[in-house]
Amino acid sequence: MKSNTWLWIISLLLLSGTVHAEGGCPPGQYPITGQGWETCNPIPGYAQNQGQAATAQPPQQPPERWQDHWGAISTDSVKGSLGTAVNMPSQSQAEQAAFAGCQAKGGTACKQDIAYLNQCAAMVVGESGYNTKAGARVVDAVQAAMKVCSAATTHCHVYYSACSLPVRIQ
Repeated sequence: MKSNTWLWIISLLLLSGTVHAEGGCPPGQYPITGQGWETCNPIPGYAQNQGQAATAQPPQQPPERWQDHWGAISTDSVKGSLGTAVNMPSQSQAEQAAFAGCQAKGGTACKQDIAYLNQCAAMVVGESGYNTKAGARVVDAVQAAMKVCSAATTHCHVYYSACSLPVRIQ
């Protein structure tokens, strides 16, 4: 009786070595067995979930949109009048506002010195003249204007500076 029990245990162990838990099916399928046959069926919804996971990407941010800003400087050098405009939506509006500002301060012969887009500007005044320059930053505009002023005259100093930088709207 003991030998029969051992024989039975050994035969069960041998048979268990050929049993596969997944039934030999590829990922996304499960085994089905019938009377002497075995096949694999797709797991419902598996392909859709896998496709989404494989192609899923984080939602894309909308493209950045920026609003341009214009600035301008107008002067009447004889009367010493200065008109400025910053953060205007167009060049013509900036120039008109700067010209009007110059006239409002007593200028009768106002002229456009500079118009700048998405930048900064500086006016540097010296002993015998002035000049205006634009740059990406105030320091860039001041350095450019100082260089011109220092080459032409003495006692140069910054009289005016401002920026009209773009604003992100999306």
